[in-house]
Amino acid sequence: MERIGFVGLGAMGSVIVPRLMGAGYTMVGWNRTEARARPLLDAGMRWAPSARAVAEQCAVVFSIVTDGQAVREVALGPEGVLKGLAPGGVYVDMSTIDPEVSRSVAAEFRKAGRAMLEAPISGAPPTVREGKASLMVGGDHTVYEQLRPVLLAIAPKVLYVGPHGTACAMKLAVNLLLMVEVIAFGEAVALAEKAGVGRKTAVEAILGSVAASPVLAYRGPFILEGNMPDQPLADVNLQQKDMLLVLELARRLGSPVPLAAAANEMMNACRGLRLDHLDFVAAHRVYRKLGGEG
Repeated sequence: MERIGFVGLGAMGSVIVPRLMGAGYTMVGWNRTEARARPLLDAGMRWAPSARAVAEQCAVVFSIVTDGQAVREVALGPEGVLKGLAPGGVYVDMSTIDPEVSRSVAAEFRKAGRAMLEAPISGAPPTVREGKASLMVGGDHTVYEQLRPVLLAIAPKVLYVGPHGTACAMKLAVNLLLMVEVIAFGEAVALAEKAGVGRKTAVEAILGSVAASPVLAYRGPFILEGNMPDQPLADVNLQQKDMLLVLELARRLGSPVPLAAAANEMMNACRGLRLDHLDFVAAHRVYRKLGGEG
């Protein structure tokens, strides 16, 4: 396990890889756009021309990509991880995807005599850098125990959830809570503003109250004048992708998720107002407009 592969070097992959390098692992990576990997290559990561080539050099390969279709491509495609992974190798997908997609991909690895874990990560790039993220893991428990030291190099909190699909389902449940919390924050601030409270004061009051949380601590100040980041931690479109996954999972299970539906509608409103390029905390702007303030 001294050499580890990583597929998908976007916003999350680019902060996970340095943590593994800092723990002493030699990293081999691939990304669809090589230019995005330049800082990691400059820091010592080795480049491979495909996901398959990454797997041919590593006993353990991680991936974190946008959606289920991307996972299928990098895992099962002609130049995917499965084609290059040697017997005894392990594939670990960290993406936020439909549990059924994770189960189906794991089944293909199992049929080929290879192991797969799902390990979706909870945390934005800043929390990963600071060593405050968490991992939820699904799959074979024995394989999980073997890889636990590597997983702990990524995040200090690693929880085994159960068989394939359960960790992905848990991550969607966590993201549901996160979405509702951030959107409710925007609603509360907009209400306070309409009542005559300054926005900065409203944010300070919430972050100093029992309603404060880690996600509000780093995301809440984005709504202050001039604080919205040029590169969002998670833009409206990306976050809505997760809510649509929640709604579909809930539909299949017959589990009511009215707050998820409301959160999804707020993302629709953000898109309608052309705010989809912003971090999804921009829902606060929707509330202000609906209240006649924006």
